[in-house]
Amino acid sequence: MSAELKSPFVRAFFDRPTGSLQYVFHDPATKRAAIVDPVWNYFPEAGAVSTESADEILAYIEEQGLTVDWVLDTHPHADHFSAGPYLKEKLGAPHGIGEKVTGVQKLWAEMYHLPDLPTDGRQWDRLFAEGEEFMVGTIPVKVMFSPGHTLASISYVAGDAAFVHDTLMMPASGTSRADFPGGSTEDLWNSIRAILDLPPQTRLYIGHDYPAADAEPEYMATVAEHRAHNRHVKDGISKADFIATREARDATLKLPARMLEALQVNIRGGRLPEPEADGRSYLKKPIGRFDPR
Repeated sequence: MSAELKSPFVRAFFDRPTGSLQYVFHDPATKRAAIVDPVWNYFPEAGAVSTESADEILAYIEEQGLTVDWVLDTHPHADHFSAGPYLKEKLGAPHGIGEKVTGVQKLWAEMYHLPDLPTDGRQWDRLFAEGEEFMVGTIPVKVMFSPGHTLASISYVAGDAAFVHDTLMMPASGTSRADFPGGSTEDLWNSIRAILDLPPQTRLYIGHDYPAADAEPEYMATVAEHRAHNRHVKDGISKADFIATREARDATLKLPARMLEALQVNIRGGRLPEPEADGRSYLKKPIGRFDPR
């Protein structure tokens, strides 16, 4: 088997309140691992946070005897807080994201009126560039710039597995939205077509699923399955048709329930604002910035 087709073992973790998929993948030969898009649980009704999802990941890593080399974000998420800093502290692994995150920081720092927020990406240990490669054990991981959902989104292609975040949904559902500030339906199309040019057996692990309360999430389909069956981007659908479909759908969607809190935390790399004089952190919302639809 060629180096490009080495096959990591992938374990998915599901945060049902936000429909978010988190992943641990590891090299079976060396037990070296990486974590992708971990969730720091946030309860908006109470303004409270907990680490139950991240602790579930930590328990699995200990049970499997894994050594974690990286904690990876694909982009600053709009529906959950990143648990990257918490897992970095617990595991001693560096925290990485794509280098275009600085554009997202600048955009949202202005929206939140945070003139003192550093917007050079220093909140992460590593800012990955398009085409950059690193190793997890014997498995090469390649960074693919895949904007559209956000202007900073990247995918991680680890051997025959790719973590494609909020680009694709499962084939029956299609694709993810592209209407957030900095998003682009055309960029999303171009990103997805590049992902679908990966080898047909490549396993694509998505960022979200929204099953019924009594059902388990679905989160993986191959490139070949998406090209044959994805309702928005299967072979034979044109770019113009995709853009029309995606933009019509996005026009009906409300903002994610946690978005204005989550991005305020995630442009800080998954950290709350600095405590104020009373020792507590406070989040703020820009009033009148978004259409309530």
